Amino acid sequence: MANSTERQPPILPDALARALHQAQAQVNAMVLGKAHEVRLAFVALLAGGHVLIEDLPGLGKTTLAHALAATVGLSFQRVQFTSDLLPADVLGVSVYDAAARGFQFHPGPVFTQVLLADEINRAPPRTQSALLEAMAEQQVTLDGVTHRLPDPFFVIATQNPVDLSGTFPLPDSQLDRFLLRFSLGYPGAEAERALLTGADRRELIAQAAPVLGEGDVAALRQAAIRVHASDALIDYVQALLARSRRHPGVRVGLSPRAGLALLHAARAYALLLGRGHVVPEDVQALFIAVAGHRLVAEAEAGEGAALAKSVLHAVPVD
Repeated sequence: MANSTERQPPILPDALARALHQAQAQVNAMVLGKAHEVRLAFVALLAGGHVLIEDLPGLGKTTLAHALAATVGLSFQRVQFTSDLLPADVLGVSVYDAAARGFQFHPGPVFTQVLLADEINRAPPRTQSALLEAMAEQQVTLDGVTHRLPDPFFVIATQNPVDLSGTFPLPDSQLDRFLLRFSLGYPGAEAERALLTGADRRELIAQAAPVLGEGDVAALRQAAIRVHASDALIDYVQALLARSRRHPGVRVGLSPRAGLALLHAARAYALLLGRGHVVPEDVQALFIAVAGHRLVAEAEAGEGAALAKSVLHAVPVD
């Protein structure tokens, strides 16, 4: 596939380009040995999507969320999802005010720019679905009244593997609202030793100064939109979508919305690497994180991530 290099990359002001590089470096200093996963989190932020981090407890999911929030300088709220959490605990509630002779809306923690939905699959499905409208449309409708959420609005959700006790699997409609899903995994030996002998991660996060701000995030999102995807690159994405719909073991393939998600993420990924055009390697680096939770497998066909990897390997780059 011929790469389109004739278009110049979107010009970021030098100060913003340096700040973006510094922001990634700061998060990497707090989440050791996970440079690719940190980049994926920035991809979701710049592409205007949300991220789901799935892994065992104690591997740094919450640390990554806290480190990113501290670095981007946006308002931040954390909700610990539990089995008794109600939708109103997340969205807010209208309370009758006798003096005003009417109901007054009291916003919940969802009214923030960065929301950490910690262990989201420990809450029952009704509470999980309370986030659907917020994530899809950046608004909340309660008692017939629509309330806009702040801009940007970015959800970082963590979940434990579904085979752990006390978890409820996320419905497909909820999973589809996440641009990316990935795992952190155990750290390498060198990173683990640095964690064991270094400063406490909570102290580092508490001392971290914001590197980016609200205006910077908006500017970076606009720059990501302008990253060029050639016709040949679009052909490659379409081939991946088509293959997913007829691949062995796949019951439900990728939708056009999944294709748009892949393109949005690839543009942000290219921008993070300092390019103004998308190349097939950007799509390949993101495909499993974008597609794995959207593919529905046939019985005994394995997990979506393994199927996504198989689809990716089955489509050549022309």
